[in-house]
Amino acid sequence: MSPESLSTAGVLLITVPLVAFGGVTLLKFLMRNVPGYLDNPVRRGLWRAGHAHAGVLVLFSLVAMVYVDQASLPEGLKALTRVLIVAAPILMPLGFFLSVVRPGDTRPNRLIWLTVAGGSCLAVGTLTLGVGLL
Repeated sequence: MSPESLSTAGVLLITVPLVAFGGVTLLKFLMRNVPGYLDNPVRRGLWRAGHAHAGVLVLFSLVAMVYVDQASLPEGLKALTRVLIVAAPILMPLGFFLSVVRPGDTRPNRLIWLTVAGGSCLAVGTLTLGVGLL
């Protein structure tokens, strides 16, 4: 792997304990019947989605780093592809969590658009990577 992909993978691996901590936090909310979580289906659903997307997208990003180095892309485009793919597991969960940060929030606020930004980064990054691998 290139040094750039190794560094990116290192950062991604550091986020894995954070995702695990998020899972423990959600488990505590369930076990302790924390107000604003179990009684708020919108918040509960978005926080579960945020946690699930974080875990899956971090793993996906780790695997993608191996392929970025194999792609027939200019170095600048490889760097952009890395950034776009790594932005998804950051932006999407942030959008899910921050859009209903207050226990009484029953509708997502404007920060839900971070999920769209993360999804767009993921789509452009993976499309670029896929084309570079053909």
